[in-house]
Amino acid sequence: MQRTEQPEMFYGAKRAIFQNAFEMRKEMTVEEKKLWLRLNKNQLGVRFKAQHPIDIFIVDFYCHKFKLVLEIDGEIHLSQKEYDEGRTAELERCGLKVIRFKNEEILNDIEIVIEKIKRHINTASSHANFAE
Repeated sequence: MQRTEQPEMFYGAKRAIFQNAFEMRKEMTVEEKKLWLRLNKNQLGVRFKAQHPIDIFIVDFYCHKFKLVLEIDGEIHLSQKEYDEGRTAELERCGLKVIRFKNEEILNDIEIVIEKIKRHINTASSHANFAE
């Protein structure tokens, strides 16, 4: 599926953001790669996109079906807490749910991370089924 077929999943991202996301996919961190190995190819029953453009941001992982953003916070995030809070608030204004994980969680407790993601997907799925 091409971008033009579902433009709402990009929330108005501009061409330069798409190019930056493309480059970032080539240079994923160890932690991003480790989580991606568990998310890609619908392994959790839903599609996730890596380094996904949303408005002026590039999020680490995005599931459009449940409007779920997964962010992995490395050491740099210790010094940019206010920026991250503002970014999360902007993404939430778009109606997105943001879940943050620390690098250490991905490296040391990947199964717990996957369980947290699955719980959110299951909760979101049951709410969607209830609303129908």
